Amino acid sequence: MTRILRRAVCAAFAAAALLPLAALAAWPEQPIKLVVPYPPGGATDVIGRIIAQRLGTALGQNVVVDNRGGAGGNIGADLVAKARPDGYTLLMGAITSHSTMARLERGKLAYDLQKDLTAVQVVGFVPLVFVVHPSVPATTFQQLVSFAKANPGKLTYASSGAGAPQRMAVEMFRVQSGADMIHVPYKGSGPAMTDLVGGQVLMAAETVPAALQQVKAGKLRALAVTTPQRISMLADVPTVSESGWKDFDVVSTFGVLAPAGTPADVMARLNAEIGKIMLDPAAKEQFLQQGVYVLPPQSPAQAAGRLQAEMAKWSKVIDETGVKAD
Repeated sequence: MTRILRRAVCAAFAAAALLPLAALAAWPEQPIKLVVPYPPGGATDVIGRIIAQRLGTALGQNVVVDNRGGAGGNIGADLVAKARPDGYTLLMGAITSHSTMARLERGKLAYDLQKDLTAVQVVGFVPLVFVVHPSVPATTFQQLVSFAKANPGKLTYASSGAGAPQRMAVEMFRVQSGADMIHVPYKGSGPAMTDLVGGQVLMAAETVPAALQQVKAGKLRALAVTTPQRISMLADVPTVSESGWKDFDVVSTFGVLAPAGTPADVMARLNAEIGKIMLDPAAKEQFLQQGVYVLPPQSPAQAAGRLQAEMAKWSKVIDETGVKAD
């Protein structure tokens, strides 16, 4: 092989070796898909659309929301878990819901929450509120308890999925009160709220973003919020704890996740840009108007720790309540 030919071959190999780095340095070169694993209208969808718009501006590429509802969020989560780990497919995760489903469907899911997905940022949390259809003869949480206990099997409650925090809140209420109620699962908060407003079901512990408009319109009655303190969006509504049920604390936590194996440089960029969104006063106000309380930005390692903590918490609740993935 001549010296000139050897130089050409070496140059070709060097160029090939640099291609992945060059591609990574140019990321993102195409639109990014943000999968929302629920239908439009719920809290995950609302948060995802705020993130998508602002992240797209920051990255100089469109971030397109792709709603993939069904199976308690597992269809969308599985799609992202099996996607190419290149930073172009992300999950707007309902972390609390995914954590509960990981326990309820243990051994049955086609993906592993901890092994196949990586937390980018835990964005914030959303309080829940116990709401009833106006036909239910209860204007306080205590009256709801009394009605449920006096009418076994009559009170139906909606949730956005078998393992959703909405269901977990009512299951905790059911076990503590001893009331006999019927669970009606839906594929998301949007269709659940539609049927609740229509009277097909009578009660829900729903996220504030999904229920707030219907409460303000008088189509649903808010009885109690699930946070330790009252919230600004429903300042006149007492907490469950104020209503006599101490230490009742249920929120739905949300974050952005990526397929495991996504390059560290891409993860760092996503983590930083989403962190900036979380610190932006205008963005925080936009989130708050939707009932979302933003958390301080975290490192990927801290976000992963929060995901592990959620899984541990809800595994314990599921074991204590005996909830099944019906």
